[in-house]
Amino acid sequence: MTDTQVAEALSRLTEIQRQAATWMDGPLLVLAGPGAGKTQVLTSRIANLLTSSRNKSFRILALTFTNKAADEMRGRVESFVPDLVDRANIGTFHSFCAQILRQHGVHLDIKPDFIIYSQDADRKALFEDGLRAAAGQGSAVSVDDVRLLPIIDRFKSRLLSPQDIERVFPGRDDAKKVAIAYSIYENELRRLNALDFNSLIFEAFQLGIKYPQLIGRYRRTYSYWLIDEFQDTNDAQYKLLKMLAGADFRNVFAVADDDQIIYQWNGASFKNLQAYLKDFAAQTLQLPTNFRCPPVVVEAANRLVAYNVNRTADKRPLIAGREKFRFAQDHQIQIFRFGTDEEEAAGIAGEIAKLSSADLSSTAVIGRTRATLEKMMAALQAVHVPAVIAQRRDDFLSFEFRWLSACLAQASRPLDKKIVGVLVGSFNSVANIDCSVEQVIAEAEASGRSYLHTWLGVISANVSGGAKQLADAAERLSQDASKFRTFVTACLNVFGEGDESNPDLEEDVVAWRQLYSDIERGSGRGIGLDQFLQELQLRSKEPAPKPGTVTLTTVHSAKGREFEQVFVVGLAEDVMPSFQSRQKGDASPEMEEERRNCFVAITRTKERLVLSYADRYRGWAKAPSRFLLEMFPQAAE
Repeated sequence: MTDTQVAEALSRLTEIQRQAATWMDGPLLVLAGPGAGKTQVLTSRIANLLTSSRNKSFRILALTFTNKAADEMRGRVESFVPDLVDRANIGTFHSFCAQILRQHGVHLDIKPDFIIYSQDADRKALFEDGLRAAAGQGSAVSVDDVRLLPIIDRFKSRLLSPQDIERVFPGRDDAKKVAIAYSIYENELRRLNALDFNSLIFEAFQLGIKYPQLIGRYRRTYSYWLIDEFQDTNDAQYKLLKMLAGADFRNVFAVADDDQIIYQWNGASFKNLQAYLKDFAAQTLQLPTNFRCPPVVVEAANRLVAYNVNRTADKRPLIAGREKFRFAQDHQIQIFRFGTDEEEAAGIAGEIAKLSSADLSSTAVIGRTRATLEKMMAALQAVHVPAVIAQRRDDFLSFEFRWLSACLAQASRPLDKKIVGVLVGSFNSVANIDCSVEQVIAEAEASGRSYLHTWLGVISANVSGGAKQLADAAERLSQDASKFRTFVTACLNVFGEGDESNPDLEEDVVAWRQLYSDIERGSGRGIGLDQFLQELQLRSKEPAPKPGTVTLTTVHSAKGREFEQVFVVGLAEDVMPSFQSRQKGDASPEMEEERRNCFVAITRTKERLVLSYADRYRGWAKAPSRFLLEMFPQAAE
């Protein structure tokens, strides 16, 4: 896109959107309601900053919370300014911290080729190994102390080190034991040159505290910072941002909506928005116009969220910005009542079954819990409606792709014993052979060769056909890891598109192709194997739904998305709002978050919103959700 086209794109924004997109120096908080076009504003601002500084070398940093959002932002910026997009670093908080640690982590004894443990099973196995070894050396711990891992995670997510535990929690009976176990876990991560998700934020923060001069280069390199979904920042992420900015850097442009804070359980808080306004002395700009939802939905959303107290005092209500819709007004919001939760699931499934195949692809069922979605899944299957439950997937389903990713990891880290079990076990299933993990480890350690090279020697006489083609490709990979793209291509040629007899492989082929494309588009085609593996570990392995498939999703997974038709189910007391929030009280922060959950759910729709509830759930009588009465007070009359 030429500079003239960027100017034309800016001209298509509303006056208030354009004011945000053309903001130059100084801190600004943009309060953007659902459907306000925030991504359009963010990407237009990046394009405008780049085109207005063609003769300059500074870069732009844009951080968001999901890889999907980052990929979308980068794609839009690239369509605007393909020749300048490399000056924009667009990614997640975690991926940016990983970049920092790959460049400077050596100062914390973190080597650049560190691995990221994204699965709990791997982290527990690592922790158990460390506990077992420590117990053998006389430490007062046992393998059973692996149960402390969630507690360690909470401490690390608050940027507390093992040395901080007894100081911060002096009255806690088990503080010393937790501190010891935490140290063992961290030492084991260091021994394997590994990090977990919380480590990325934690270690980047520690680096900045210990070596502030290293962090100063980021303020000099990136002249403008943009933070998307700022309301989702937890305390650690906000402290990281403040540390990175230092005392003087103030070009921090934050986009947020205090009515969409639904990650309170992860530390997201309205207080972080207030802290940003105070710490950075930021100005505020509001984008209240909703260009997504029908006016009746916008009105209901305004009535609902007005019951919350913890929101910006002068927050303006949403304004409906669209005029043309598919359905008549009396069909844009519908409320269905059922006798039981089983009848609710069957009734909503029957309603969805009336839709065309094209409509199914743009239809979502939103529930508060996974159990609600599973009941809906069964009901949709009963009426032969294709559906999928949207969820993050940290590993591939098929043995083929588990082996492929293990090969890449083993090529990157030839002496990493943790990968050998997956490498050997998954290929045994693919090739129908019986290779011993213990034999591979023993021979490798006796010979000093890599595990991958040793494994290839062990299996060489036992494979044929497609399995031999895979082994040959792995042999070439073991000789030159930089040729990993050639290895991937050879494997995909063997796998083909999968077949109906192996649905896991079929799904993984789709997921891999999308992942590979997204990673190369986001990080560049020249990306090295270590960084490729980093991105692979940070991303969900879930494939995109097939055409004609209904999406079933929790509120948290639905955030940031939109659908033509939305069915919000389970609008009953103790379901939405949850029993736990009711126990906390009507005016509690937990109840306010539940209300924001409902607000987020209903504002996902572009055309039609269906709300449903039942009189009984699991045999227990339930009243209609208070949120229904708040949205539609006339219903109580």
